Amino acid sequence: METRMSEMESRIVGLEEMVAHQAKTIEELSDQLAEQWKVVEQTRAKLDRLTERFLSLEEETREAIPVTRPPHF
Repeated sequence: METRMSEMESRIVGLEEMVAHQAKTIEELSDQLAEQWKVVEQTRAKLDRLTERFLSLEEETREAIPVTRPPHF
């Protein structure tokens, strides 16, 4: 009977260790995910700024260069 209790205690300790390890892993993954989300948001903001700049330059170019027929027509 005592051996059985010792065996059960060992199993419980093993399960507690496993849960602690998994909790640490989940916390680390959560931190990594949060960090990656920051990078995604920064990249998205940069893309938005570059898109606005591109459209602005495109608009300026259209206004600066008149569309005319080439001389050979």
